[in-house]
Amino acid sequence: MPDKKKLLLFEKQAEIAKAIAHPLRLAIVDFLKDGEQCVCDIAEDVGAERSNVSRHLSVMVNAGVLEYRKEGLKVIYRLKCVCILDFFSCVTGVIRQQAEENKKLLKAI
Repeated sequence: MPDKKKLLLFEKQAEIAKAIAHPLRLAIVDFLKDGEQCVCDIAEDVGAERSNVSRHLSVMVNAGVLEYRKEGLKVIYRLKCVCILDFFSCVTGVIRQQAEENKKLLKAI
């Protein structure tokens, strides 16, 4: 059984994974890979209402995935730690591998 420190680490990792585990949140993270953006531009890019986007942004801020600053009336968001993008590269690799395995399976049938 893992020690308490490892269990705490696993809990925090799960919290972050849950915070990004939504298609709209993934789209937001992808949009922010090129730098900080205001809520209005994020909402336009992901094709969702600002209020909905704001709720998703709040979840990711609370989990430590994003941070924000105010610029007058605008709220500007950015990735707090851009290495989160490495996770997406890894997940894409898993998807590609599954696709290859499925092709092989289909050929065998």
